Order: sequence, then structure tokens, then C-alpha cells
Amino acid sequence: MASWWKYGVIVLLLIAAALVPQALPTFWISIATEVLIYGLLAMSVNFLGGYGGLVSLGHAGLFGISAYTVGYLVTRMGVNHYVAFLAGILLTLAVGAIFGGVAIRATGIYFLMITYAEGMVVWGLAYRWAKVTGAENGIRGITRPELFTKGWQYYYVVLVIFVLTIYLMWRVLNSSFGLTLRGIRECEPRMAALGYNVQVHKFLGYMWSAFFAGIAGGLYAYYNRFVSPSTVQLSVSSESVLMMVLGGVGTFFGPLLGSLIIIVGRNMISLYTARWPIIMGTIFVLTVLLAPKGIIGTLSAWWEQRKKVSAGVVEIVEASARKEVGAEGEVRVGTESQS
Repeated sequence: MASWWKYGVIVLLLIAAALVPQALPTFWISIATEVLIYGLLAMSVNFLGGYGGLVSLGHAGLFGISAYTVGYLVTRMGVNHYVAFLAGILLTLAVGAIFGGVAIRATGIYFLMITYAEGMVVWGLAYRWAKVTGAENGIRGITRPELFTKGWQYYYVVLVIFVLTIYLMWRVLNSSFGLTLRGIRECEPRMAALGYNVQVHKFLGYMWSAFFAGIAGGLYAYYNRFVSPSTVQLSVSSESVLMMVLGGVGTFFGPLLGSLIIIVGRNMISLYTARWPIIMGTIFVLTVLLAPKGIIGTLSAWWEQRKKVSAGVVEIVEASARKEVGAEGEVRVGTESQS
């Protein structure tokens, strides 16, 4: 019953997402597209951090590599859009193999700092390798495929790719590999003692995460039509981590909810005040204090606790009923023996 309820909610969300271009103006269609792209980036961070226990501060670099590759191939070399998109993902995986091979040797804060350094390497190249990246001027004039030039058309492209990608992510996380990754998160020494190759699983987890970040980066290049060093700066990585924390670390749709809150909140609040970062920061602090497991994580914990309490009440009532029936039976037997 519970699974059908979840599937029903997912279907309703998909229908609502499909109706966005018909229900909202152009500005909000653009915001919805941005929410999906950054939501996918945050979910890639959550794949590694929430399920593998390896929180990364370098995913903006992987995100930016794909975006820069698409921008360079389309604007400078005239490569087909679909080939450029695929090339961006492949180059992200190649760089991710190098970055992941170095980073997985560390854990905890050391892993965080290594990924931060790797992200800064990409940011430095974006500034210094002017012949390719355009330095602070970036890469401009990125065109979209002819069939998807309008904003609402590209929104549907992003939506379809987003749905297919998170379905793949869900299948991976619910496979034996995904369960092993969660086991490594909970107790790495025990998984190693059971015979699992922990380093290989961590490396593959990093590669899957890089793959999803590469898809998000390619989509962003066509969405923004401009790529600059700001695309790969630290704030993008830290914001994706905040999206994960706000929605719920280790929850599947938590990062997407975090992306929705941050991007919509930022655009709405900035319309009324230039001090919107203070308000957003206050929201983050209150979330951490009042819902330390994130919004979805806290709601899930509350729902599970409520089900346990309900089950306990039912057991007490049933036990009381059995006791009363037993007592009535003893009284009846005693009465018959006296007569």
C-alpha cells in the first residue's frame, strides 16, 4: 500500500512538472529549468556524500568541465550539439577518474579538502587557459539545437533527461552496488573484513557521481548559453552541498527539494531586498537547528516514528482484548463447574 502511495505522488509530480510551461510565464519556466539542472548536480553530490559518506567540495569542477567542453566544441569547432554533449560527459569521466583516484585514498575532512583543491585546479585553469576558456570573458554564444531553441522546448528536454537520469540513479542505488556503498558509509572496516574491495567501490561511486554531474554541466551550458569561471567556483560546490543538507542527506529527492527552495527563494527574495543572502543564511541555520536531518529526512523520521507508535497502540489494544477474552473464558468455566 505504501509503495502505491509513493508511486502516486511521483506520478502527480511528473504531471505537475509537465504542465509548468502551460501554467507559468517564461521567467518561471527558466527558473524551473534551473531548478532541475542544479537539482541534478546536488543529487550527484548526494549520491557520493549521502550514500557513500564522501562529501565533495569539488563537483563544481566536474560540472564546469562538461559545460566548458560543450561550449568550446559548439562555438569554436562547430561540432554537432549531440556529439558535444556526449564529449562533455566523457571528458568529465576522464578527469573524474584522475580526481577520484586521488581523492578516495582519504576519508572525512581530508577527502573534503582534496576535492576542494581539485575544484580549485579547474577554477584556476578556467581563469588562466584563456585560449580555450576565454578567461574571465568566458565562452559566449552557445547555441541550442534547432528543435529546442525556445525556453519551453528546452525545459522539456531537460525534464526528460532529468527523469531518465534519476531513474538510472535510483536503479544503481538500489542494486547490490548501491547497498554495498551504503554499507561502506556505515562501517568501512566491517565491509573490508567481509571481503568487499572498499577502494574499488568508492572509486566507482565517485565515477557514477561524476557522470551525473557531467550530464548536469552539459545541460547548463545549453541553458545559460554562457560559461565562465563563475560556473566552476567554490560557491557552486558549496551551494550544491547546502541543497543536499537542506533537503536531507541520504534522501533521494531531498537535494531536488533543496534546489527548489534555494533557487526560487533566492530569486523571490532578491526582488525585495539586496540583503537576500542574510535571509537565506537564516533559513539554512533554522533548518539545521530544527530539522538536522533535512526537510525530507526529518519528515521521514517523524512518519516512521508515528507508524511505530500506531503499531504499538494496536498491539496494546489487541493484547488487552485477548486478556479480556481469556478472563471471560475463565469466569464461564468456573461458573459451569460450580453448577
